Amino acid sequence: MNVDKNSLHKLLEDFKADKVTIDQVIDELKYLPFEDLGFAKLDHHRSLRNGYPEVIFCQGKKTDHIVTIVETMLNRGTKNILATRADREIYESVVEVIPSATYYDLANIVAIEEDPMEKKEGTILVVSGGTADIPVAEEAAITASLLGNNVDRLYDVGVAGIHRLLGNIEKLNQANVIIAVAGMEGALASVVGGLVDRPVIAVPTSVGYGANFDGLSALLTMLNSCASGVAVVNIDNGFGAGYMASTINELAQSN
Repeated sequence: MNVDKNSLHKLLEDFKADKVTIDQVIDELKYLPFEDLGFAKLDHHRSLRNGYPEVIFCQGKKTDHIVTIVETMLNRGTKNILATRADREIYESVVEVIPSATYYDLANIVAIEEDPMEKKEGTILVVSGGTADIPVAEEAAITASLLGNNVDRLYDVGVAGIHRLLGNIEKLNQANVIIAVAGMEGALASVVGGLVDRPVIAVPTSVGYGANFDGLSALLTMLNSCASGVAVVNIDNGFGAGYMASTINELAQSN
């Protein structure tokens, strides 16, 4: 059972109506709040608390462990699964046992969508400084899209040619949330934050030459932004930005 509010409510209603026995209810609930696989403890309670099932971070994990986690989640009723930092070898192993799995090559994401989430109103705009930042930007974009958001993209509009960004002011102002992805010195987020009246999530990338320090220079620039309304996630953390943007956009639906 995928333990979200709707499924839990239905289970209890079925028990109340004598459609299931107390033993069947116990069988469904016995894996709350997690299931111990030995090498992993699956948090089946995550969707009940946060609205979306546990996401699998694949980097550093053995491929057979990843496949087992995916199969277990599906067997427990999870309909939508997101696996990040997944290479094509991982995807090929997953798709052998779950043919419906999809691979997003640029984002390095494996996704299973048996029950796609209804799209929220509003748009999340993902902006990248350069073309080399696109893999991280795509991780953010695909994550936000799979979480039920309309996503638009504006790539290669960094400050080295700022007219490219200024020529898209209307698109910036139409978004509910903006994700600004940039490496090098990371100035893009400050510029975007100074142009709009909506939240900006800054994502520093490890793109750059030696003194970029694998993204540290961009991170520090973004953390020291003088523009208001800019929040920062970790280096190359497109997933974190996409997830945060989704939660902000979700709150915007009630306004």
